[in-house]
Amino acid sequence: MEVATMLMRTDPFRDLDRFTQQVFGTAARPAAMPMDAWREGEEFVVELDLPGVDPDSLDLDVERNVLTVRAQRPELNAGRELIAAERARGVFSRQLFLGESLDTEAISADYNDGVLRLRIQIAEKAKPRKINIERSNRRQAINA
Repeated sequence: MEVATMLMRTDPFRDLDRFTQQVFGTAARPAAMPMDAWREGEEFVVELDLPGVDPDSLDLDVERNVLTVRAQRPELNAGRELIAAERARGVFSRQLFLGESLDTEAISADYNDGVLRLRIQIAEKAKPRKINIERSNRRQAINA
């Protein structure tokens, strides 16, 4: 019976850590803006989950190679009897560090069904290109 009691005990610090990870997220998995990113042909695509965010509150800024996404989810009505509150509220942001191979002048954004989709073009200088090889007739130059 004592073993069962030991297994049932909770560590308040572990519970607090779990709660803060759910509410605030971790460096690897932020709670406010979970993200997927991939390359699709000649562009880089990023999708950020932003359910319940007013599209007018979305703000995107690029400075050098840092893209900042800001959003606001409205606070809950104070008159409601709160049973659970797991979704982040208020203003939150996320920064994406874009590599030199991306064209920060060619970014488009679309917000649909709670998902913000960013499309970032691959920079021309980063695209593979073919180098032409010119043929010269060295033998003629040597014999002349």
